[in-house]
Amino acid sequence: MSEKEKYTELVREIFSRDSSPRLACVHSYGCQQNVSDGERIAGMLSEMGCGITNDMNEADIIVLNTCAVRENAELKVFGNIGELKHLKEKNPDLIIAVCGCMAQQEHIAEKIRKTYKQVDIVFGTFALAELPRLIYNVLTERKPQCDISERREDVYEDIPAVRSCRYKAGVSVMYGCNNFCTYCIVPYVRGRERSRTPENIINEITSLVNDGCKEIMLLGQNVNSYGKGLEPKIDFPELLRRINRIDGDFRVRFMSPHPKDATPDFIDAIAECDKICKSIHLPLQSGSDRILKAMNRRYTVEDYMKIVDYARRVMPDISITTDIIVGFPNETYEDFLGTLDVMKRVKFDNIYSFIYSKRRGTKAAEMEDHTSDEDKGKWFRELLALQREISDEYYKRFMGKTMKVLFDGPSRREGYITGKSDEFVIVEAKGTASDIGTFKNVKITETHNWAVCGDITD
Repeated sequence: MSEKEKYTELVREIFSRDSSPRLACVHSYGCQQNVSDGERIAGMLSEMGCGITNDMNEADIIVLNTCAVRENAELKVFGNIGELKHLKEKNPDLIIAVCGCMAQQEHIAEKIRKTYKQVDIVFGTFALAELPRLIYNVLTERKPQCDISERREDVYEDIPAVRSCRYKAGVSVMYGCNNFCTYCIVPYVRGRERSRTPENIINEITSLVNDGCKEIMLLGQNVNSYGKGLEPKIDFPELLRRINRIDGDFRVRFMSPHPKDATPDFIDAIAECDKICKSIHLPLQSGSDRILKAMNRRYTVEDYMKIVDYARRVMPDISITTDIIVGFPNETYEDFLGTLDVMKRVKFDNIYSFIYSKRRGTKAAEMEDHTSDEDKGKWFRELLALQREISDEYYKRFMGKTMKVLFDGPSRREGYITGKSDEFVIVEAKGTASDIGTFKNVKITETHNWAVCGDITD
């Protein structure tokens, strides 16, 4: 019996003495990797005998699974931790835990311990499987617990997940990052790259598909560097090809690849595999070689364009989305114009753009910055305006085409539902609740700069 199993049974035995089951609420912030971690946290709590609720007011255990990528995310978490104080006052037996990327940082963990006395447990990304032990210690010792130690071998294969959606699932293929982009905290809070074995990945996806899952999102901080250190050798294109051979009606996405690892074979695998969606989220970050070097991105604008040009040559209708940072330290307007130029050349279907957020512990945080906040805000608005124009024009290429769509919820318009096409484009159509969670073919009759609309044809 493993340590996790031992403490799971001990906690379950304590909880079994209650007259009614304890309820646990897990709230995850940030990226889809965090969402996946949150589902595994819920899985462990379920193993300990807890029911799962989305209502913090009725929970006996609350877990805030945090994100550290941007300052606003941290401020929101601190605000939410503060709001939990009144719940603790109402229910002194309430267990409050804060975990994830924020909690992995020593100065954040110390701030939580000193300032937010209502928090019982603080644990980092490396201590995910330690949750049963930490809860047991709180229950028996009646004092706060903290575990932010770094472990090198945290590729967990024995943690169940309580999935938040029956027809879509994230599957981690690797953890950590070796890139050390100067603006990014991820390598410090997620550690170095560790890949899961292909056998375990294939088994998990096969089980999900057999249970009716329609969309699999492969997750990793640098997903297309998958396989480094594994024996026998395997890389991400080969993993895609093996997943494509799994029987069933499902599709596969992945998040997020790095341009430096986007080889021709990576593009070819997407093109030849019918279950791999013809869309790539390829973070650009900047269209200035000077800024890319300062970011330690390890590619140039022309390197990036070669990837895009090859992808468009083998898949003319491929959808390409990206991340862009505006206002990196000492960015000039000339640098920013380089970003706009790349946007015009690539014609991204969508962008996820942010004004640079200083992250303590990163190299960029130590850089002097002579670019004003006013200029950063002005450039940011200019970038969004350009993307609206590009999306408005570029989405017209789908007019009259039939797109395969997985519908995932109601639209704001009464009688309509929305979903995503294989190209990761938002599609709206008339439909009913019975269509949600199913694939439908939709003939496109309208295009906008944020979505397309059409009629279900099957």
